[in-house]
Amino acid sequence: ALSCQMILAGRRLGSAPSLNRVAVQHCSAGLPLHYVSHNPFLTSAGASRPISSSSKLFSDDKPFTSLNQNTPFTLCFLRHGQSTWNRDNRFIGWTDTPLTADGVLEARVAGQILYKSGLMFDEAHTSLLRRSIRTTNLVLMETRQEYIQVNKSWRLNERHYGSLVGQNKKEVVEQFGPEKVKSWRRSWDDPPPPMESDHPYWPGKDMRYRNMLEKIPLAESLKDTRARTAVFWDETVVPSLKEGKTILIVGHENNLRSMIMRLENIDPKDVINLSLPRAVPLAYKLDADLKPIPRPDGKLDEATGFLNGVWLGGDDAVKKVLERDHKQVYDTSIKENLETGGKWTTWRNWMEFAIGETDPNQSANSAHSEEDDQINDETRGKGADH
Repeated sequence: ALSCQMILAGRRLGSAPSLNRVAVQHCSAGLPLHYVSHNPFLTSAGASRPISSSSKLFSDDKPFTSLNQNTPFTLCFLRHGQSTWNRDNRFIGWTDTPLTADGVLEARVAGQILYKSGLMFDEAHTSLLRRSIRTTNLVLMETRQEYIQVNKSWRLNERHYGSLVGQNKKEVVEQFGPEKVKSWRRSWDDPPPPMESDHPYWPGKDMRYRNMLEKIPLAESLKDTRARTAVFWDETVVPSLKEGKTILIVGHENNLRSMIMRLENIDPKDVINLSLPRAVPLAYKLDADLKPIPRPDGKLDEATGFLNGVWLGGDDAVKKVLERDHKQVYDTSIKENLETGGKWTTWRNWMEFAIGETDPNQSANSAHSEEDDQINDETRGKGADH
């Protein structure tokens, strides 16, 4: 039986934002709730702190006072919550799959982690895909920051998985072998087989790309993905950081990997071993050259072994989630869907207990059923096969 222990300090997770009052959850099955009572890499939300380093460094160029006064972080990456095809273990790419009910919970947990950390943002950036957009909306609801600017760009879309889109990952592993699939999924310059324009999930059928059909890729490697995210980073993110703004980027595993690879200067031959969990904030302190400032212990994170950033959910929690995700794709001896099994159901129940019932506005904006989404798509003139 799943054995979980929860320590709730304070009446609810929505109480005053002090790190010492955050709920602690650890599930021995390896699916922990990501709350952490104390993270040595964070200052408490109530502690006094000078204006963020970037504000001071660049204030002579363009004075800006960041909303983020209680933490030393200036940049945060966040992968979206569980979507329907994450749940079903299918290659997604640019396909616009919605969040599941569990994905809504994951996004809300991420928002609570950020709220409890004291980290506040001046602007947010995300993709054109609703699993990422809705995660952003939910996070900002939980952090009480719905008012900040949110920018959306196709350059932050997930990498395009070519003809693999829609296929079950474990079945593809059984067909091509784990090494080849890992190369397609995680290597630097090995794109999957290309998608033809008559493919049922061809993005060119989607109205949002009608003015950029020539830019839609047939398939992408991480190298290809980094080429487009680099444009967004240089033209949008860097100027904001230099103004002293604190930035939230909500995206997808591979577009985030491409930016983190560049930020951390990870070698192309090593990036195949970098994976990111869903819905766990990764926060960075940056120096005057926008390079990561090492963690206080001088070590790289224990979850991936590559990062100077801080997992606000804790390294141990991230490591366990990544181990589960690896088994879900590559361990063909496991027939159970680890995204929907009994342990996952228990996790969901603990989550609902921890953060309470979903606000009606959150349900309306971020948790449409698949049936509602299909009706909406048909009303907008999109084919049911998209």
